[in-house]
Amino acid sequence: MIPQSFIQDLLARIDIVDVIERHLPLKKGGANYFACCPFHGEKSPSFSVSPTKQFYHCFGCGAHGSAVGFLMEYSGLPFVEAVKELAAQAGLQVPQERGPNPRNDTNPAQAALIEAMTVAARHYRDQLRQASAAIDYLKRRGVSGEIAARFGIGYAPDDWQGLRNSFPDYDAKALLEAGLVIENEAGRRYDRFRNRIMFPIQDRRGRVIAFGGRVLDSGEPKYLNSPETPLFEKGRELYGLLQAQKSIRDAGHAIVVEGYMDVVALAQHGIGNSVATLGTATTTHHINVLLRQSRRVVFCFDGDAAGRKAARRALESSLEALRDDVTLAFLFLPEQHDPDSFVRAHGAEAFRQAADAATTLTNFLLRELQTDCALDTAEGRARLVHEAKPLVTRITAPMLRLQIVKSIAEASQFSQSEIERAYGLSAEGREWPVEHADAGPHHHPTTTPPRRLAPGMRPRRKPPSTVGTLLRLVLQHPALAARLPVDLVPTMNAEGEALVAIIDATNTGDLAANVGLGPLVERFRETPHGKTLAKAAGELVEAEFDDAIVEILFEDTLRKLHADALAREIDGLTARERESGLSPIERHRLAALLIEKMNLVNLGKVQDF
Repeated sequence: MIPQSFIQDLLARIDIVDVIERHLPLKKGGANYFACCPFHGEKSPSFSVSPTKQFYHCFGCGAHGSAVGFLMEYSGLPFVEAVKELAAQAGLQVPQERGPNPRNDTNPAQAALIEAMTVAARHYRDQLRQASAAIDYLKRRGVSGEIAARFGIGYAPDDWQGLRNSFPDYDAKALLEAGLVIENEAGRRYDRFRNRIMFPIQDRRGRVIAFGGRVLDSGEPKYLNSPETPLFEKGRELYGLLQAQKSIRDAGHAIVVEGYMDVVALAQHGIGNSVATLGTATTTHHINVLLRQSRRVVFCFDGDAAGRKAARRALESSLEALRDDVTLAFLFLPEQHDPDSFVRAHGAEAFRQAADAATTLTNFLLRELQTDCALDTAEGRARLVHEAKPLVTRITAPMLRLQIVKSIAEASQFSQSEIERAYGLSAEGREWPVEHADAGPHHHPTTTPPRRLAPGMRPRRKPPSTVGTLLRLVLQHPALAARLPVDLVPTMNAEGEALVAIIDATNTGDLAANVGLGPLVERFRETPHGKTLAKAAGELVEAEFDDAIVEILFEDTLRKLHADALAREIDGLTARERESGLSPIERHRLAALLIEKMNLVNLGKVQDF
């Protein structure tokens, strides 16, 4: 694990404006910088970056965070990788803390594997330059030199030990562990990849972690992938994601295909937003990674039986990853085509139109479920409900699940409530309870129908409580934390607990008094207070306190906090007096509290309470 002190020092050294400007064109507007938000489609810039707070916030979709958070969301990097990326920009070495489960992905053994893969990738690229048969094959497939270079495509010659030319120590342990060579029972080694076009597989930091090789002729297997290694887990990686990230954001969706050549061919025709799974079915992790890049993912499959089977597996892997604000869709090409052949035969625009018109997950799911169910019979309708249950109950997106339940109810001729009871689901999504048919004229629903909002209107936020106001004041001016008496802060809710955590971190020197909003929120990312602070920070940016009244507001709120604590103690002692009586010490304490309350009211510092 990375020490918190290092993360705070790193965020103090870097400028979030410089970090974000590497990825987005920013324009200065007043004290902040602005751009069109990369996390949702918009034409007018609402994405704000504050150099003083070291914090970004989108007034449109609400996305916000520190420089670390931006790299995690924009580039899809895990937390540790985002910190390392920033550290590299700042010229710092990331230290590691030893804990019960230390994570150190820069140990010598792993570094040796990464170096071996880097050397092998260079070797294969060099071999391609002098392999006329491989170059002719790529030309026949319409691949230009520019695209080959973009994806680092190479060639493994038809040589049992071709890698000897680039590895002086062909018997090194790293070559075997990286999957570059195979060792037979007699201990003799030979290259895993021979006479194949080589596609390097890169992680999100651009490091080569595996290879895919396509045979030049009609031999088998057609595609050969690296085995799983300490560097490579195929269920977590996607081919071409590094090259596709910008295009995915520009296009507004990602396209998932099945082969390396499909990705390369689409890129050759200007469709750069495609990625490929690596010899395995699409996993939930794959989908979560892509949904960090875009809110729409299109799965593209051949139209034959194998393609539909693969699509069904992708659908089932998607269910737990679904959200109400994302769209997953399925594109089935004509049976004689894969993406490569389709785009070469019909052109890029035809492919884009087909992707835009792809079948939504909901429609595909319902169509698949109804395929083998005779809906004109009671048995067929019952079977539909039965077959749908294990799929529908895995959907975690409440509104989407409700839509599917309604569709199944309509198709099966059951009521929505009957389907919900059969699936063990509560009746979600209704605006108020449905009245019983036998309810009389004087029957009133137990819940008041909610007020409907005009389209595009946001509900007005509830004003923050006393402790909520103090939390936002401290987020805007962290130095105020040192002036807060921790024993007065109520911890009956998440905001109070988060405020106490900030006070404790300030008092112990774990948090600098002049820390910016971004580093402060980042400090608590992996704690129980992370979400509370991130939410409060986002709301604060949208409605900051006027600096001219911050001190007055802080003092007033502090007095109100003191009055609230006084009232709680008085109420507690008064209740105890009624129930069991008070000891002499407690009676004296109650009298003192009542006098203090009267003085506060008489001085006009607080209203009667």
